[in-house]
Amino acid sequence: MVKSDRQEILVGDVSEVVEGKFKIIKQGALNIGVTRLRDGTIKAVRNWCPHKGAAICKGIIGGTWPPSEPGELAYDREGEILVCPWHGFEYDLKTGDELYRKVPTRLRFYEVIKRGQKVYLLVSKRAMEASSETSSAA
Repeated sequence: MVKSDRQEILVGDVSEVVEGKFKIIKQGALNIGVTRLRDGTIKAVRNWCPHKGAAICKGIIGGTWPPSEPGELAYDREGEILVCPWHGFEYDLKTGDELYRKVPTRLRFYEVIKRGQKVYLLVSKRAMEASSETSSAA
């Protein structure tokens, strides 16, 4: 998709995007959670769990307990894992991959642009048009 097929949506000031919490952006049918990771990266996630459709951005951003040997237990990756509020499925906020599944599902990310002190999302114009049709039909 070429850049002209996409449109920017204002999220807000950089200071409004905080670590460990989602700022929800709704525009028509688009529902996107924007958060800051511990390393400062800003991520924009479709607010829909690929497992069963939960509003995934209502989940907890934390870490994970990776598989380990008996008697060994280690908590890891604090601030990088999103846990679905319905079934506890864990997703890597850096890659979008579901953790610990043979056939994993993936989160949908949107491109984030920082310009000065403002944060924008880059979405397809087609998604925006579908969003306008959905909201004007209501």
